[in-house]
Amino acid sequence: MSKDFQVVMLASGSKGNSALISTDSQRFLVDIGLSCRELVKRLHEAGASPKELEGVFITHEHIDHVKGLVTFAKNYDVPIYASEGTFRFLFNKYGKLERRNCRLTGPSMLCGDVRVDAFAIPHDAVQPQGYSFTWKSAGSKCTYITDTGFVTPLVNEAAKDSDVLVLEANHDVEMLKNGSYPYDLKQRILGTRGHLANVTAGQFLLTMPKLPKQVILAHLSQQNNTPKLAYETVKHILEQKGRLQETELIVAAQDHPVANEAVLMPRLY
Repeated sequence: MSKDFQVVMLASGSKGNSALISTDSQRFLVDIGLSCRELVKRLHEAGASPKELEGVFITHEHIDHVKGLVTFAKNYDVPIYASEGTFRFLFNKYGKLERRNCRLTGPSMLCGDVRVDAFAIPHDAVQPQGYSFTWKSAGSKCTYITDTGFVTPLVNEAAKDSDVLVLEANHDVEMLKNGSYPYDLKQRILGTRGHLANVTAGQFLLTMPKLPKQVILAHLSQQNNTPKLAYETVKHILEQKGRLQETELIVAAQDHPVANEAVLMPRLY
């Protein structure tokens, strides 16, 4: 295995999100937005098992990120990490959520050979977070950024020096504006606590002095985006500035796993 993180996007989009992030000896999960049964199925497709997980890191409480959490926490003895605000909401809404393995995130946590840094993201949730994983002995870094209305200085700093970056490319602005969503929902998505557009994701990448080796475009809207459009938009932005050759673009999918190592899973582009 290479000395970069292996990332398998088990599911990514408006109907459910979960990502498997692995080193050569440790595995972590970000979000459980699938049913527990479907999550386990997709983990097995990726050559992994829930029992191998060092921890589950929850970004926020929206259903497309926690759908299978209650059943997972009941069935598996795996630490589950989230912010205080996220847990407070989850405990109030899901009285049956097993608490024995629930742990608050600190700004920085050491899990074996991996340091996990949590950082605030601007989204319409109680206390949402993104995560950076740093594989200490290999010097590799993977950062997970979705469900963010805009790129704050804190988010920008978290993404710095990432070798693998999972980055939201939620919607095409014109598709959203001309689509069937109610006006209030459109404004929410376009707002500072909504979601990143394809163009915004591409423009953010241009601000990075050093691009990640791989950028995984994630959390695509099924109504207001397409995998091809997200890929082509970001590709064009990087191409215009002569920076496309610095990185590899990968597009996550909603209905099947996509890996940054093609030997495991097929890719869309």
